[in-house]
Amino acid sequence: MASNSNTTSSQGSDSWTAEQNKAFENALAEFDKDTPDRWDNVAKAVPGKTVEEVKQHYELLVQDLNFIMSGQVPTPKYGSSN
Repeated sequence: MASNSNTTSSQGSDSWTAEQNKAFENALAEFDKDTPDRWDNVAKAVPGKTVEEVKQHYELLVQDLNFIMSGQVPTPKYGSSN
């Protein structure tokens, strides 16, 4: 019953449901960078995604965080409570 991590899902890595994103977030919290076979475990926790897809999704997340931390993403202007 081994999964084939070399295949891609029919939706592709660009299409992630809210359920998959939540499962991804939970798996990242559970399996930190020091966990053996981290990406295999993360992929098993995210329905319909492969090891390569979760790795790519993580890289995009890191890029987004780097943009935010470097100030390249403007802070939204919210209405005042006055």
